[in-house]
Amino acid sequence: MVPGSRRESRERALELLYEAEAKGQPPQEVVAAQTLRPDPFVLELVEGVEARGAELDEVLGRFAKGWAVDRMPVLDRAILRMAVFELVAQPRTPVAVVISEAVELAKRYSTEESGKFVNGVLAGVAAEVRPPAPDAVP
Repeated sequence: MVPGSRRESRERALELLYEAEAKGQPPQEVVAAQTLRPDPFVLELVEGVEARGAELDEVLGRFAKGWAVDRMPVLDRAILRMAVFELVAQPRTPVAVVISEAVELAKRYSTEESGKFVNGVLAGVAAEVRPPAPDAVP
């Protein structure tokens, strides 16, 4: 992995969000307790997920068929929140990159089925929040 890469930043943001949830603390408190300040993209992800949490959970709730957001595995929920935040707030990041990175995090850190679950949820979200351009070739 390339040091300072966006992939590494997403991984670090996931760690911080997971730690915050595990400790029952706001993500900003977890970030503030770090010896080294996380890089700007990590902060953007963590702060964005924290600030827009209700909005992200509402979107997830509509696309996670059969799953209440608060009943999802903690890692899946954190991964999905980060990815939905990127889809909504980072329009320059390609949809395929957001989904691919989220699926990789799910496969690496969560359950055996999480990659498929994350992929399915994010495909639905992406179709709504970033529909293909009318002149795009399928």
